[in-house]
Amino acid sequence: MKNVIEEAAVQQKKTLGFWIYLMTDLVLFASLFATFAVLRGQTFGGPSGHDLFNMPFVLLETMILLTSSFTAGLAILGSNRGYKKQTIFWLFVTFALGAAFLTLELTEFSHLVSEGDGWQRSAFLSSFFTLVGTHGLHIAIGLLWLAVMIIRLIRFKFKQTDLNRLALFALFWHFLDVVWIFIFSIVYLIGGMA
Repeated sequence: MKNVIEEAAVQQKKTLGFWIYLMTDLVLFASLFATFAVLRGQTFGGPSGHDLFNMPFVLLETMILLTSSFTAGLAILGSNRGYKKQTIFWLFVTFALGAAFLTLELTEFSHLVSEGDGWQRSAFLSSFFTLVGTHGLHIAIGLLWLAVMIIRLIRFKFKQTDLNRLALFALFWHFLDVVWIFIFSIVYLIGGMA
């Protein structure tokens, strides 16, 4: 009984620590959004968001990422019911969707750079690449975390620590979806009007 209580206390500390981490990430993204808002009109005679953004492409990215958040939720439901195969399946789907999103984001960056519209061209593009790239880096880290969890779940039985880690991952992944909704709205929709 004492071990169970101690383990629960440790998990509460980990969860609190993870929430603190997410709040620091929130501050980071808030500062990047503020920077973008200030610099979105500073094109140095170059193209603006209206000239560069391909909205159907960005909408596809958005739908893929939002779907991955849904599949992460299905993995959580499976894990809470003790369905290992179902949990692993939905984690694989989440991984595939996250990788597809990241591939599309890198494709967009590559296209912009090949057209001569890289981060060094203007303050607007520097802030765009920094904000969207930071989100992409978080997605890449989430994919690494997800891969480790999938491998662990395939090799071992469900343990309470795995379920707790999965819950924290889902929290992280949903946070990235919320950040992307703001990127989609502020950067692509509002920034694409300038």
